[in-house]
Amino acid sequence: MPVSTYVCELAWLPSGDVGRDVVVEVEDGRIRRVEPDGTPPPRGAERLGGIVLPGLADAHSHAFHRALRGRTHRDRGSFWTWRTHMYGLAERLDPDGYLALARATFAESALAGSTSVGEFHYLHHAPDGTPYADRNQMGHTLVDAARDAGVRLALLDTCYLAAGFDQPLEGVQRRFGDGSADAWVERVDDLATSYLDADDVVIGAAGHSVRAVPRDDIATVAHWARSMGVPLHAHVSEQPAENAACLAAHGVTPTALLHDAGAIGEHTTAVHATHLTDEDVALLGGARATVCLCPTTERDLADGVGRAGALVEAGVRLSFGSDSRALVEPFEEARGAELDLRLATLERGHLDAPALLQALTVDGQACLGFPDAGRLAVGMRADLVAVRLDSVRTAGATRNSAPDTVVFAGAAADVTDVVVDGRRIVRDGVHVLGDVGRLLADAIAAVTDVAGA
Repeated sequence: MPVSTYVCELAWLPSGDVGRDVVVEVEDGRIRRVEPDGTPPPRGAERLGGIVLPGLADAHSHAFHRALRGRTHRDRGSFWTWRTHMYGLAERLDPDGYLALARATFAESALAGSTSVGEFHYLHHAPDGTPYADRNQMGHTLVDAARDAGVRLALLDTCYLAAGFDQPLEGVQRRFGDGSADAWVERVDDLATSYLDADDVVIGAAGHSVRAVPRDDIATVAHWARSMGVPLHAHVSEQPAENAACLAAHGVTPTALLHDAGAIGEHTTAVHATHLTDEDVALLGGARATVCLCPTTERDLADGVGRAGALVEAGVRLSFGSDSRALVEPFEEARGAELDLRLATLERGHLDAPALLQALTVDGQACLGFPDAGRLAVGMRADLVAVRLDSVRTAGATRNSAPDTVVFAGAAADVTDVVVDGRRIVRDGVHVLGDVGRLLADAIAAVTDVAGA
């Protein structure tokens, strides 16, 4: 594979410094040389304007939720009206419709600067719960969609066995379940075998939540993830009602229940983790676990404000996700963690730009099973994200202020170029698939009742 060379007007380096005229050489999808501050580039080098960041990670995604954007707010809306719309959409999705929707959705992530997506996948079977002829057809569909969109995929195959504590799955929920944790293991084993040699796909594990995976089955899911050496994700304490139900059923918080089942460790990511006790924070920090915050979804669903500052102080690593895709704005997710805390505490300065960029890049990539991504350094995956510094949002940035400007004022619209594993998939704001807005509109129209939605 030929060597590609980029000259970055500015680049955010692993030291935290911002280099000027940084030369980055790429070969076989990896960075083979980084030379900051004016090293003469070879002839033919491509110039990337603005500031170049490592690839961002969208660490928690539900691709099919993209079709719900703007459709769940009537009559003021609530979590429960949102869920009703979500179940209605889930009933209508088939592999063909899901491929078109997920392809366009992942392309939207790429346009926003995400080079890896963590897809929390539980739409396993046909709407009545009957497995497809290939029982992993929907998982393969998501892999195909990500590859078409040019992003890496951590497919977090989700065990989903109950509608609540001691409540069986019903209605469309049946398509989420495998009947037992052992049956989930059998199916996901087959899925993982299909991608053993893939460099762009990680098959990880997820327990949907402590209400959807009975206590004894949580241990089965966690054991599979440990035996495979892959990430383990779970929704944790998203709403106070979840905590209350878990305490009533088991006498402990969701975090404590997961810990007792052996599901909290350095490869664990607790998604949301909004309503944690001090003891929960200490358990996650002691295990060096990751918490994935999704501020735009947590606002949209009125979930509350998480404890990002306390989590970092306890030793927890942070990442960010688009979740319900109410917005696909990685910089808004990152600054939301700080700005929402300011509203909740009446204080500033919990998380600075370098900490938020660390969560968006290296820690987000690592929690998806891509520890060799997220830094502009020799040997790392060649992910480059150029963000313009001359838009109406970012104009006036200097070399030193550029990271703060991007984190606290930048938008997906400011991303101009994206390179993933050495392949340029966004150039001058245009994705290789073409008009992603048109792709989204067509895909959403095909799976929704446009006249009545």
